[in-house]
Amino acid sequence: MKHKYLTLALLAAAIHTHGQRRQDSLYKQQRISKTDIQVLFGYYTQNGNHSAITGGTGTEKLHVYSPEFTITHHLDSTRSWSLNAGVDVISSASLDNIDFIVSSASKLSARTHISPSYTWKLKRSDTRITLGTGISVESAYLSFPAGVSVSHISRTGSQEWSAALQCYFDDLRYGRISADYGYPVGLIYPAELRDTAWFHNFRRNSYNLSFSFYQVINPRMQLAIFPELVYQKGLLSTSYHRVYFNNDRFTVRVEKLPAERWKFPLAAQLNIFAGTRTIIRSYYRYYHDDLGITAHTLQFEVPVKIKPELSLAPLVRFYTQTAARYFAPFRKHVLTEKYYTSDYDLSHFSSYKAGLTLRYAPQRPVSPRYTFNAFSLRYAWYKRSDGLAAHILTLLLELEHTRSRALHKGFSPM
Repeated sequence: MKHKYLTLALLAAAIHTHGQRRQDSLYKQQRISKTDIQVLFGYYTQNGNHSAITGGTGTEKLHVYSPEFTITHHLDSTRSWSLNAGVDVISSASLDNIDFIVSSASKLSARTHISPSYTWKLKRSDTRITLGTGISVESAYLSFPAGVSVSHISRTGSQEWSAALQCYFDDLRYGRISADYGYPVGLIYPAELRDTAWFHNFRRNSYNLSFSFYQVINPRMQLAIFPELVYQKGLLSTSYHRVYFNNDRFTVRVEKLPAERWKFPLAAQLNIFAGTRTIIRSYYRYYHDDLGITAHTLQFEVPVKIKPELSLAPLVRFYTQTAARYFAPFRKHVLTEKYYTSDYDLSHFSSYKAGLTLRYAPQRPVSPRYTFNAFSLRYAWYKRSDGLAAHILTLLLELEHTRSRALHKGFSPM
């Protein structure tokens, strides 16, 4: 399962001038401070029979509730800051199988994350720089992301490029938010395998270098290209995933994968404006990594404007991938193998996803300072060839807050 996070566009704030208050007064400027507020609630549920916790067999049933918000404050036309924060509450029956104890119908875990960022525009240039960091924590996971991005728009507005480097520094020990400990203890292993220290490294570092290039081909067509390069190093195995071997003793071990991984994604998107009411968004992504996985994604989304403030957007997505060279199903691995996993996310499979988004964008003032910009509701159904099926529901609310501040003429805003 992949968690999806919001990306907000950074818009220029407007500067207005104020009229004379009286004949002998100085002119004043009105600086408009604008804040965009997005509130998102997501619900995800899935079911399947290939849990990696029990060696590629057993329930994959889980529910995820994901409230999240993003605030972007535009200080002026050149500076803004943004704050994203949220909680993912996960109810998973398979997590109980780490200990083979049926303590409940499901086990709860939670992930909390917060990510601030700051963006500024270079003087006499259409180039913007963004710096960001954050923290993400759950019972067996602590991550510190850090990133920088640069974007530039051509003078004509027909081209835009951007480059970004995102780094993640992860500590995979449990115990930080446990009532019994409150500090990192060690890696989580399956109950029957805790007499062995399977891994001596508990850290994982990831580096994602991404680029994007947007080009307006003509008034009705836009093209974008997205090359990426990802490098991971450290503990890439999941310490509580079991692997069962094909021998008479039913040998079981902890999943073992290489300590390094390279990923090479390349994507392209073509938007076609088919009339005044319809946009056809087509997207293709090629993926390859040094585990042996090659994948292809093809997606179409067609937003149709029913009324000026109301639109519907059906979506369909097809995906296929080859298996990692280290994957084998339950009890198909042999003991002579150096690396092994029964995680079906690394198996050969195909999937399809279909969804529909309803968006209502009246951009209507609800008070002197607040504007109700948009409301979006999306439902999607996901099905995988290995039997896994999922339902995804997201609800997004967009608001805007504006505030004026008077400045004497001749003084620059801070």
